[in-house]
Amino acid sequence: MSRLVECVPNFSEGNNQEVIDAIARAVAQTPGCTLLDVDAGPSTNRTVYTFVGRPEDVVEGALNAARAAHQLIDMSRHRGEHPRMGALDVCPFIPVRGVTMDECVLCAQAFGQQLAEELGVPVYLYGEAARTTSRQSLPAIRAGEYEALPEKLKQAEWAPDFGPSSFVPSWGATATGARKFLLAFNINLLSTKEQAHRIALNLREQGRGKDQPGRLSKVQGIGWYLDEKNLAQVSMNLLDFEVTGLHTVFEETCREAQELSLPVVGSQLVGLVPLKALLDAAAFYCEQENLFLLEEEHRLRLVVNRLGLDSLSPFNPKERIIEYLVPQDGPEQRLVDQPLRAFIRAVGARSAAPGGGSVAAASAAMGAALASMAGLMTYGRRQFEHLDVTMRRLIPPFHAAVAELTAMVDADARAFEAYLKATKLPKNTPEDKDRREAALQEGLRQAVAVPLALAETVASLWPVLRELALCVNLACRSDLQVAAKALETAVFGAYFNVLINLKDVTDDAFKDQSPARCPDTGSTGAGPAGGPAGVTAERGIDRLHSPLQLLRTHPGWDMRGKDRGL
Repeated sequence: MSRLVECVPNFSEGNNQEVIDAIARAVAQTPGCTLLDVDAGPSTNRTVYTFVGRPEDVVEGALNAARAAHQLIDMSRHRGEHPRMGALDVCPFIPVRGVTMDECVLCAQAFGQQLAEELGVPVYLYGEAARTTSRQSLPAIRAGEYEALPEKLKQAEWAPDFGPSSFVPSWGATATGARKFLLAFNINLLSTKEQAHRIALNLREQGRGKDQPGRLSKVQGIGWYLDEKNLAQVSMNLLDFEVTGLHTVFEETCREAQELSLPVVGSQLVGLVPLKALLDAAAFYCEQENLFLLEEEHRLRLVVNRLGLDSLSPFNPKERIIEYLVPQDGPEQRLVDQPLRAFIRAVGARSAAPGGGSVAAASAAMGAALASMAGLMTYGRRQFEHLDVTMRRLIPPFHAAVAELTAMVDADARAFEAYLKATKLPKNTPEDKDRREAALQEGLRQAVAVPLALAETVASLWPVLRELALCVNLACRSDLQVAAKALETAVFGAYFNVLINLKDVTDDAFKDQSPARCPDTGSTGAGPAGGPAGVTAERGIDRLHSPLQLLRTHPGWDMRGKDRGL
């Protein structure tokens, strides 16, 4: 797995396009760095850059951007709505893929130390990189902003972590650290700056002070006015969107604005956003409004509409969602992104991977997709209108399983490739042999874990498939039969993949736990009520035909004749 860190430096320049472009070039021209987004704000006089790369590359990219800013930005002339204390005001490092938070702390430390040594400027560590609890909060470090630095730097408790304790007028000071994804989310109001700030004080976690905390956990907030848009904003930083989501912040702001008889006219996301943050909001509105939306694209459209994310400028998910922009895992194309012909050719090549495990996952994904299709061919049709509520419940599990099972096509191939790579490790010394054996065992565990996950996912679908078979549109009879057989084949393949890899695992506890994770078929060929196909014993394989038997229980199954021997 490739290692990926996101860096989001905020520079105190949002109007001079030449300066903005020069800093962007400094990042983009750094080997190993991919510049994803440049978001400039004229009223805030601030630009947020987002780029990704390996840990060592993003540190160098941030340094190159700082070097450019050092030549072009003079903080003594800076004015803007956003709190700030330096030309490079803040530079966080965020783990994206294959990297821990501790490694991002090391990035911040390396960046801060080199920045201070090279440019001779004060640097503070914040967030997860903070050396004292009093410096974990960025607003605490930035209190008083640039104007307060001359006196603040004289105080022992505010001595920088790196660099001189002296004021550098052209630069100010920089904060760098490590954190989770932060969402900069602004809600638009047709109001005064003071009214917007009043709402921010009521909602932000800090509130109006220790005796008057706000309502929203892990949220920072301030109110300001955007002259170029002729409106005010409640500007919020969501420090952990899984604690307090976009929809919660937006709805609470609307509630506060309604009490003041103020109109909310959309919102704005600054920089990039994780896909999950938007899908969480979509799930909220789907539940609140009893909406049935399966496709990711439709859910994103819903969120853009409900939050008014395109009120100030177009919001294109393909350009704003980080998962859509980050480089894929590794230089090679994923199996599931290849044309079907190429995938089949890869399976038939003189290579151990992709093999039976990937084919089983593809079979399962197609089986789940067919079941989803059968449900959708029933849903929304006038003659099956009485089944709409049922279909709304039965279709989503299959739709979700398609994504999970599709991902296992590549996951299985990667797991086996890791094992094959371990077989080629040197074994000249006792240390070499130990390393090789450890790598082999880890590869085997992964080669077992993927088909086990496949079996569990398919097992969870059997009860839904049983119910779907009793009421589905009969025009989709053959499709559902193929779906059942495809899922059956997938579990068959998963069972044998577990079996062949588990025999070489030396970890007895792992060997004992793995079969226990596989659901049982029960004592009869049909399995327990709502039960899945079992893969715990070889004799269970012949019981996997039971879902097909269920299809024959459909009322009116023989309306068009016999089931033709199925």
